[in-house]
Parts: sequence; structure tokens; C-alpha cells
Amino acid sequence: MPVQLRQIVNSRLGLSDRCVSCHVSMAAGEQGVTGDAVLAPHKPVVHDPAEFGCTPCHGGQGPATLKEDAHGEVRFWPEPMIPRRFSQAGCGTCHVPLGVPNRERYERARLAFERLDCLACHRVDGRGGTVRPGGGGMEGPDLSRAALTGYDREWYAKHLKKAAETPAGPWRDSFAPLSEADQELVALFLATRVAAPDLVAAKALFHSSGCLGCHKVSGVGGDEGPELTREGEKDPGRLDFSAVPGERESLAAWFAEHFRSPVAVVADSQMPSVALSDGDIDLLSMYMLSLRRRTLPGEYLPRDRIRAEKFGEREFATDGATLFSAFCSGCHGPEGGGKRAPGVSRFPAVAHPAFLRLASDEFLTETIRRGRPGTRMPPWGEKDGGLRPEEIREIVSYLRRLGGAAFQPETTPPRWISRPAAEGEAVYRSACAGCHGSHGEGGEGPALNNRVLLATATDTYLVATISEGRPGTPMEGFREPSVIRPALAPAQIETVVAYIRSWQGGKP
Repeated sequence: MPVQLRQIVNSRLGLSDRCVSCHVSMAAGEQGVTGDAVLAPHKPVVHDPAEFGCTPCHGGQGPATLKEDAHGEVRFWPEPMIPRRFSQAGCGTCHVPLGVPNRERYERARLAFERLDCLACHRVDGRGGTVRPGGGGMEGPDLSRAALTGYDREWYAKHLKKAAETPAGPWRDSFAPLSEADQELVALFLATRVAAPDLVAAKALFHSSGCLGCHKVSGVGGDEGPELTREGEKDPGRLDFSAVPGERESLAAWFAEHFRSPVAVVADSQMPSVALSDGDIDLLSMYMLSLRRRTLPGEYLPRDRIRAEKFGEREFATDGATLFSAFCSGCHGPEGGGKRAPGVSRFPAVAHPAFLRLASDEFLTETIRRGRPGTRMPPWGEKDGGLRPEEIREIVSYLRRLGGAAFQPETTPPRWISRPAAEGEAVYRSACAGCHGSHGEGGEGPALNNRVLLATATDTYLVATISEGRPGTPMEGFREPSVIRPALAPAQIETVVAYIRSWQGGKP
């Protein structure tokens, strides 16, 4: 084997990679070279490394001819190699896995595929698809890239027919009729097969952690935190590593420590720390590294990226559970039970049965669509990068299932209280202002002086909320006395509602 400079040049991608000078078997026409691990050929992938080079996926300094420089370990090089254990993060340079659910649904789908013995015939991500002793199993199509290449959507009907026609063998031993629920889980699993299972698992965790409530990815999400679409392109030389343990200034280590203690790493960060295991923090760090989104010429745009950027397909699944965990759980808790973050007002328990019995679907829909002006609850149905009407409906339906409480229709008009507002001011200041603020601006309790709340909440809703409270939260019902305050009479509660209504400025 001649020792010489080798390189891959692709002018359309703007690369000149000399990595193949050492990794010889990854160069065109050199796959027969054997020897040390550095000479090993690339694992089978859709892309030909001899055309695409190495740095688009792995990072590093392509023109370099020394190992440390090529791997990007030289100081001030802005694109060091992605750590080997996070190598699948490189797929995010070009690809956008679509429709990824939250972790709970993803795990159910993954386990269903195994439980139904689909691996008896099909290879997925290097597993399955091998003939078993005694004839149990056979070679079926490899489904590792089913989400990219497509698959026969009529597979189930054809499988049923084939099983009925075959008297014995794998079709009888490994296949049985499936329920509709299991068919949906199999379809969900196949929709996430992009030959990068670790990246999909990382994205599923991201969609379970409420991150989109504050951050945008591909222009979709909240505005409280910075956009993350190209977070994986951060230049380590521009970051402060003083609070990051370890000797090497690794971007992955910076992400991990930022999840553990955001304010220690970024002094003015408003992000709460993440209470996750080290393994899960590694997964989130991997997802951050995958957010690279390199600008590509049209002929190199993969199908999933086109579907996302040109046709607006979502990167997250649009079932209520995934939408709630991706957009809402960061503030309202994973089960909708409310949450308290240091330095901010308590977020309400939106899945509380007492709340859901009083809140109509229209009230919930308008609350999500129009938000709560002046608070951290954005108008998800009116903002750029927000939620679509059908997605808001899915969240409302999920909240009903989560809280297990149906709306109890009201028999009174929306506005029926005619008490003088002045009479309620003193009652409000003595009983309510301590939590909700002297002018309803919010504090321990949510803000009541809010135009969307006052426009959508009925008098019955407000009276019942004050009377019954929210059991299990700091909001106790005022119909009954407590050890620190007397009960409020129905007439007093009505005057409080009249006073709260006065903040509307006379609007109906």
C-alpha cells in the first residue's frame, strides 16, 4: 500500500477531506486494504464516504494532515469531531427525523415491535432477520431505514393472507393477527426508523422534557430561551468552561454540565436544572450536538429535510401526549400537576380534576390559543412557531384523559353577578392579594388581572374556583374555614368576583 496523501473533494458540498490519508479503506477503490483499526472500511451506510467525505457527518478539520488537527483537537478550531459515542449526532447535519413521539410512546412502539416477534424475519438496526434453529424465522426486508425509503403500507393485509395460505413454518410460528392498537405501534416504530436509533431515542427524550415550551427548533417552539436549531454548531472557543469539569474543552461536556446546572455554566441563564440520570443527560447532549442543519445544495437535500422545510411536516408526533410533554410539561409538570421553578411564580395544575370539571373545552382551547398576556404562557395559537388548531385540540383531549374529569355544563349565564365591585375589594385584599398580588398581577398564585382569563372565564367558574379551591395545591377553598382564616360567605365570594371583573375596564 503506497503511503501518500489522499483526499476527497466535493465542490458542491464545499469540502476537501484528507481523512482518507490515514483511514485508507474509506477512500474510493481502497476497500481491500486490511490491517489496523484505522484502516478498516466504513460501516455500511446509505451515503458513499468517497463522495460525501467525512467532516459533514463527523466534524473535524478536513484539510489537515496531522491527527490532532484533523480531529479538531487543536485550540481554536471551531468544529472539533463529534465524540465517537455520539457519532449518530452527525446525521443531524443533513437529516431531520420526523414525527418522533415522546419517550413513553417511543418505548411502547419499540417494545411492541419486539413483543410481536417482528425481528424473527426483519433486520432492524443490526438486529433480527436471521434464520433460527428449527426454522423459526427467515430473511425479510431490512427495515432500518423504513422512514426514509418507505415500506408497503398494505403489509398487514398481505401478511394475514400469506399466513392463512401457509400450513407451517415461520408464517405460522412468528406471525399472528394484530389488534388495531398494535398496528398503530408498529407503524409508529417504522416511522422513526432512519438508521440512527440512538439519535431518535435522544429526540424522543427531548420531546418528553418540555424543552419546546421555551426553545424553538426549526422555527417551532417558545421564545423564552434561545433558538436551538443550530445549537450543535457552537464554537467551543467562544464558551466559558470554567464550571465544566474535565481537562478537555468538549462541547458535549459543556452541554451536559449546562443541563445539570445551567446558571453555573451561563451566569444569566433562566433555565432550571434538569433532574435526569447521567445516561439521559448524555442523550440530551447528543441531541444538542445533532442540531447542526448545514445549508445544502438542492441535490443533496434528503427527503425528510425537504418534507420538514418545504412542506411543514412536524419533527414531533402530533398526538396529545407528545404535544403536551414537548410544549407544556416544562412548566405544568409531566402529569399536569403544576410546577414551581426558583424565582418564578408557580405554574398552575392544568390537569387537576377540580379545574377540568369547571373548564369547558372552549375555555381550555382559548387559554392555549391566546395564552396569558404578561405571563410566561404564550399565545400558542397566534404566535410564529406555535401550535396548529388541530394540535391544540389534541392537547385539550389529552388533558381530559390525564385528569380523568369531564366538564360539568353550567346552567347559569356566563355573567350573572351584579354585586358592587367596591364591596369585594376589601375581601380580596385580605383573602386573595397575598398569593395573587394586590392588583391581580400574580405571585404564589397565578395572575388574575389578565384580559384572556377574564374574557373566557365565566362567573360560575370563578365562584366555584374560589369556593372549592384546588385540593392538593396552595389554593384552598374559601367555602370552609381553615386554621388561619375564616370562611367566606357566598355573597362575599360574589363580591370578590365582581371586583376581579372590574379590572376588565367595563368590558362584558
